[in-house]
Amino acid sequence: MLELRLTRAGLLKKVLESIRDLVTDANFDCAATGCSLQAMDSSRVAMLSLLLRPDGFEHYRCDRNISMGMNLANMARMLRCASDDDIVTINADDGSDTITFIFESSSQDKISDFEMKLMHINSENLEIPEAGYEAIVKMPASVFARICKDLGTIGDTVMISVTKEGIQFFTRGDIGTANIFCRKTTPVTKEEEAISIEMEKPVSLTLALRYLIFFTKATPLAKQVTISMLYEQPIVVDYKMEIMGHIRFYLVPKVEKEVTGPLENVAEADTKSKPDVKPEVEEKPKEVIEIEEGSELKAETKLKPEKNDIDDQSEQKLGTKPEEGRINETMLQVEDKTEVEVMDVE
Repeated sequence: MLELRLTRAGLLKKVLESIRDLVTDANFDCAATGCSLQAMDSSRVAMLSLLLRPDGFEHYRCDRNISMGMNLANMARMLRCASDDDIVTINADDGSDTITFIFESSSQDKISDFEMKLMHINSENLEIPEAGYEAIVKMPASVFARICKDLGTIGDTVMISVTKEGIQFFTRGDIGTANIFCRKTTPVTKEEEAISIEMEKPVSLTLALRYLIFFTKATPLAKQVTISMLYEQPIVVDYKMEIMGHIRFYLVPKVEKEVTGPLENVAEADTKSKPDVKPEVEEKPKEVIEIEEGSELKAETKLKPEKNDIDDQSEQKLGTKPEEGRINETMLQVEDKTEVEVMDVE
């Protein structure tokens, strides 16, 4: 038998809103130690871990471990039927394929109950090792959310760098670049407004902004966010809900390979190394030879057709320039005997 009672339905709504865009279906595993949820997104680059402790509920009863598979979109529909200040009670019998939500108004003059079908979801429990992070940053959750939102209008990825002076966010997009630096603050009156850094050595990670924006939907649940970073390891974005529990998001960083130089330079260098090929094609794209009647032609000559009429074999020999932004392998292999000797016949 499972029976959970929460004094404010609004809190459960916020928890669900913070995770349902990242995960569609998930198992809620309930035990005497609390309710937990662990799931990965469809692309398997992001993961979330949710814990709701018994102390956060007005009443918590769980006779035996139970796993309830739910579609989070359907669960959100159920919770929309409750007001934020309603009392919500969740019931589930052992072996049952349904779960019941009971909503009571604060004035006790209205009681509603909704029953939802459970799902059978095959999932694996992933053990998350407690890694020794190189940098741990605590900052206001609202500030982090605003930074991710602003950078999302400029680029698709963000480089987060942590030093002893502060934390830096940098992005580059088609319209330009953006750079935001938050300096480590000295002790302030309100702890939730401070930015603190615990660092063993500087670290930088490049991450997809769209996922970070998903994570910031948990901002209404916590005043501060904790960002833990380790080189080439998933970043951890942690929102602590006081006595209720926490939501932790994990995101795999991007690995970008450095490019030694633009491809256009390679094509340009190859063209300059063979000046006797390209100038002839450019200066004489078409040549017509006039021969007087009775003259003897000792060498076979071929007319040079228009560029559009050149077949694939001719393009490979002449090394004509391919479409912009691409390099054809044949462009780098020009035959030595490409110049046709033309005889002037009087």
